[in-house]
Parts: sequence; structure tokens; C-alpha cells
Amino acid sequence: MKFGVVIFPGSNCDQDLIEVLSNSSSAPVEKLWHKSTDLKNCTHIFLPGGFSYGDYLRSGAIAKLSPIMESVIKHANAGGFVMGICNGFQILCDAGLLPGALLRNSNMKFICENVHLNVVNNQTTITNSLEQGSVLQVPIAHGEGRYYCDQEVLNELESNNQIVFKYCNVHGEFTGDSNPNGSLNGIAGICNKGKNVFGMMPHPERCSAEYLLNIDGKSIFSFAQN
Repeated sequence: MKFGVVIFPGSNCDQDLIEVLSNSSSAPVEKLWHKSTDLKNCTHIFLPGGFSYGDYLRSGAIAKLSPIMESVIKHANAGGFVMGICNGFQILCDAGLLPGALLRNSNMKFICENVHLNVVNNQTTITNSLEQGSVLQVPIAHGEGRYYCDQEVLNELESNNQIVFKYCNVHGEFTGDSNPNGSLNGIAGICNKGKNVFGMMPHPERCSAEYLLNIDGKSIFSFAQN
């Protein structure tokens, strides 16, 4: 096992991810520069949050054209693990590795707050240490986090059990008030059909240490423990 964290111009959560992965595992963690095509034999690839290329055009639109993404796409298509958080999720959708898109928040404002997530699917690499229906408190920080897809894609997500997290209240209930950005059906995180590519808007790496006074996100990285 070897972890790779892709660094784009404007990434600002890369070091958070590196710290969490380093503290969760004895496996090496590599920084992967966006202009390179070498994944350095990493088995698990992470696309961190931030503002890649300043979010020009739209979030993730330019980053998907980086040389490193050719290798990330090949890695994913071969069944390799890929996870994108916040801006990383936006990049994966723009690159076609995950269905749907992330649109402007329904209130048209940047949102930075703690939210609650319901673990809708605990049969994935990132949730198999959690109980289905359990609730996590995880921070969000985004301006374009409103998940959207057409009805056909939504039907596929539901029938293939690809919806991993939904926004909820502290009791795990799905309400209008618990949906911070207007995401379709409260979707906060999904995976691909092969269950090897994951994307989520909330930041589990920002709630994975005692000094942050919240370790709910740590369980999402439990697969890294060895």
C-alpha cells in the first residue's frame, strides 16, 4: 500500500490529507505534482480540496486537463482506488470518473460550517468500518457544492447503491434544513459503479485529530490502517 496526494496550483488541503494518512498508516505518502504523469507506484490516489487553478472557468474544469489526470484516469479505469474531497470531487466529476456535477450553492454564497452526514452505504472501502445510518459531523467549505445529475443518472446511483453519504440532521433525518447547499436528494458523497472511485464535498481530513476537537472523519480513513 502506498498513498499519493495530487498537488494542483491552488490546492490547500493537501497537507491535511498527508498528515491524516501518515498518522493512520505506516505506508509511505507521496506528493504527486500536477505536471507529472508518474504516480510513483501509488496504490491509493487522493485529490485534495482547495481552489485548483483559482477555480477559473468553473471548479475542476482546468485541473482535469493536467497531465497527472491522464494517469489518474488510467489508474481508476484499471480498478485502482481514487478519492476526491471537495475540489477533488469536482475534478473527478469534470473528468468523467464520477457522474453528475457540482453547481453553485443554492444560496449563491460560500458556506463554511459543520454539517451532519448519514452513512447511506457502509459497503465501501471508505465506510466499511461504520454502521449504516450512523451520523458523522464533518465540516464543509465550498461555493460550488450542490450535487446535481439528471433523473436517469440518479436512478442508476440509487439502483447501484452508489450514494455513500447524504446530508442529515444530528438525528440522521433528511430534512430541508439539513441540506446546506441544495444538493439533489441531499447527496454529499458518491462512488462509481466499480466502487473504487469516491467523491465527497465535506472534509473528513479536517476532523480526524483530537486537537481539532472532532475525530468523526478519522473512520473514513480506517482502510489506511496497517
